[in-house]
Formats: sequence, structure tokens, C-alpha cells
Amino acid sequence: MKISKDFDGGNIEVLDASDPENIRLNIEPDNKSDFYQWFYYRVDDASGKALNMHLENAGGAAFTGGWDDYRACASYDNETWFRVKTVYDDGTLTISHTPSHDTVYYAYFAPYPMSLHRDLIDVYGSMDGIEHEVLGKTLDGQDLDLLYIPGGEKIIWVDARQHPGETMAQWWMEGFLERLTDVENKKSIALREKASFYIVPNMNPDGSVRGNLRTNAAGANLNREWGVATMERSPEVALVMAKMKQTGVDLSLDVHGDEALPYNFIAGAEGVPAFEAKDQAKLDKFKAAYVQATPAFQTKYGYPVTAPGKANLTYATTWTAHTFGCLAMTLEMPFKDDANHPDEMTGWSPERAAQLGYDVIPAMLAVVDDL
Repeated sequence: MKISKDFDGGNIEVLDASDPENIRLNIEPDNKSDFYQWFYYRVDDASGKALNMHLENAGGAAFTGGWDDYRACASYDNETWFRVKTVYDDGTLTISHTPSHDTVYYAYFAPYPMSLHRDLIDVYGSMDGIEHEVLGKTLDGQDLDLLYIPGGEKIIWVDARQHPGETMAQWWMEGFLERLTDVENKKSIALREKASFYIVPNMNPDGSVRGNLRTNAAGANLNREWGVATMERSPEVALVMAKMKQTGVDLSLDVHGDEALPYNFIAGAEGVPAFEAKDQAKLDKFKAAYVQATPAFQTKYGYPVTAPGKANLTYATTWTAHTFGCLAMTLEMPFKDDANHPDEMTGWSPERAAQLGYDVIPAMLAVVDDL
């Protein structure tokens, strides 16, 4: 039996794999950072073996609340993912599974490798009426890709995966782009007549390849770099900020995943200076329309609302709202499951995340005239 992580996004440290029923592992921290929680590894020669895999340093992970009621993802082909028995106890996360195939992958959430990202860019960047632009290079020399979809005068920005381990955010992008570019979808046609789109499907290519949870190649948490980013530390944010200042922003949606909360929800920019009743009305209208579009979205559970004037302006949503006076929001999805609509087999999954992306179009359409 062999355990490996030598592929795009892989992360695990093998302490002892001599006994399949007592495999000892550690999650490796993000480079130049203390953050860790993302894991992704392959086990070979595993068929029929009762694997008990103990992630012994889980108690020091970035968000230990993320382990409560959590079940790890598994796949035999790196495409179809399902959930397996997982128990968190006394600082150790134990994954128990008897594979039916020789090769099996385990991950914190279904990965979205850079090969899929490149396919996404190739597909949509080659469509008529869509422009692909490389905003610049990351610290590891990767392209920071932007898709521009021209249309009406309102300017909508959408980005995902500032935190690379939040792969559900890029699965969300697949559904969003599918519907937005559907030339026969009436709501998408109506929205594109009113708005133009700037879309960054993966804000953190370096962290994605390195198997990081939250940081880039310099160890920077990109969602704490807005307004202070430099090309030496966080070029991804610096490049997007510069482009935003060229285009302006009327609506911004920053797509994430949340480790602890088993719900889909929106965090707004209520705490920024000069947030007014009209801003609250647009935020409420967007969320209400999203609820109407899909039962997977809800407004009962989420983050506490920041007090007026107390927002941290180094977050993407707060910086964008403060800088442009626009409707700016953060969308959060679960690593675990949608507690309102649980699925024992898959939990929250790539397919469900993509559907949530597909279903955001009516919410954008509901507010576009108010922007």
C-alpha cells in the first residue's frame, strides 16, 4: 500500500502507513503560514482493506469547528466524489473506509485542479463575445485569468478562490458561467443587456497547486490584502484592484467556502463607513431573490453583522463597497453539507455548488436596475 500527494493540490504527511488499520498522517501547513486544514491524497493497493486513517494534528487546524459533523470526500476516479465515515475526537480526525478499488483519493472537499481551470478558461475564453485577459503573473509565474463578458452599462465583478482550499467556489463558477453564457436563457439575456461582467474564476492559482488552505506563494491570506496589496506579497489582489479602478464596480460577489457553518449564505458590507439604508435595501433585495431562486440558499444563518463603521477594509467585500460605493457581498458555502437539505451520499458537492452558481442569475437580475 502506498500513500502519495505528488499531484496538483496534494497535501498530506505520512507518519506511518505500515498498518492499514492504523495509518498515521498529518496535514501539512500552508507554505510560510500556520494555516492548515486542506488535505488531498491518494492511496494505492487499497482494495478490500479496512483503512483507518488518523490525521493526528487536526486539533491544530485553522478552524476546528469545521470537524464537527464533517465527513471526508472520497473518489475512485478523481471525478465522482462521495462521503465516508469520519470522526473527530481528542484532536485527531479519523477517516474510516474500505475501498472497492485499488486506487482511492481522499480530500477535504472535491478538488478543482488547475487542469480543470485551464479547461474552463479555454472553453469560455474562446466563445464569441467573450474576451480572455491575463491580468498578470503570480509569484510562481502562473497566469491570473480574467474573463470579460461585455453587455450593458452596469459593471459586475465576480471572483472565487481567494482561499484556494475553498474549491466549492470554483465549482460554483462552472454553473454561473454556464447560465450566464446561455444565449437561450431569458434571464441571462436580460441580465447581459443591462450589465457587463469581469470574472476571475481562480484568484489564487499558486495556493491551488501547492495544496494550501488559505494563502498564496508568499503566505499571504488574500482576503486580508485589499487596499494594502503589493506585487511582492499579493500580486493577485494588486492586479484585480488595479483593473477594478479602471472599470469601476456596481456589484461585486466574492465566492468562498465556510468550514464550520452547514449553510449557504451571504455576508454583506454593513460595517463599512457610509453604509446607508439604500445599501441595505439592495442587499436585502438580492438575498430575497436568491432565496426565491433556490431552496439551497437561506438567510437565517450566517455571520454576525459588523457594527456600523467597524468593518475591516482589507477584505474584498468591504474594500470594494467602501471604494466604489457599490453592492458588495461575500457568498459562503459549506464544506460539510447543506443542513437544510442533507445528502447522505455526497454532502455539499460540486454539482450542488454549480447549481447554486446557476441559480444566482435571477438574484443579480433583481437588483441590476438599482445599482
